[in-house]
Amino acid sequence: MSEKAVRVLVADDQKVVREGIVMLLGLLPGIEVVGAAADGEEAVALAAEQAPDVVLMDLRMPRCDGVEATRRIRTARPETEVVVLTTYADDDSLFPALEAGARGYLTKDAGAEEIARAITDVRSGAAGLSPRIQARLLERLATAAPAPAAPSTTAVPPGPVLPPASAAARGLPDGLTVREAEVLGLIAEGLSNTEIATRLFVSMATVKTHINNLFAKTGVRDRAQAVGYAYRHGLSREG
Repeated sequence: MSEKAVRVLVADDQKVVREGIVMLLGLLPGIEVVGAAADGEEAVALAAEQAPDVVLMDLRMPRCDGVEATRRIRTARPETEVVVLTTYADDDSLFPALEAGARGYLTKDAGAEEIARAITDVRSGAAGLSPRIQARLLERLATAAPAPAAPSTTAVPPGPVLPPASAAARGLPDGLTVREAEVLGLIAEGLSNTEIATRLFVSMATVKTHINNLFAKTGVRDRAQAVGYAYRHGLSREG
């Protein structure tokens, strides 16, 4: 293989689960398991020692839980991505993990293909969220969105539904350009950098420049927070 294998560290406090995940990952092409940790403290130490590309992180662990371990790993090694793999899909587990810097979130009923896809997605800069977690995230964001203004009583001729980029007519938040808002909307759709470049007929370098600019302007740290920002400000196709 010409492509370098993705180096993965597994963290789970249940030995049988941990060994099962390690065995499963060992059967997947393009993935190399570089370590296995029994708790968050060990995960942080092994991440510093082994420099993995991705940590597959359980949440409920002794000594140091997965959220704190994620925060510490992402602070020390921003280039290491974290995919949560847990039994829990409730808000109290999901949102703290994403805020700590996790780019992916799967439940333990995920299959090998879904786990491999999440690992690949976060390495390419996309969010590695299971369909169930995406639905939960969108549901939460929808309930947090401001209520729409009451319709005007003045008759208005029907017109076309405007795409997210045309939000410029309303004034874009935080100084975003129309193109940056369009890229943000595509991130909210779950597109990777490569897919955004293809959709907009621009280079990967251009996409990365737009993403860096919109992250700086909006103050978001990662793609998961960017999705929340897009929905709160009506810049997504679903928002």
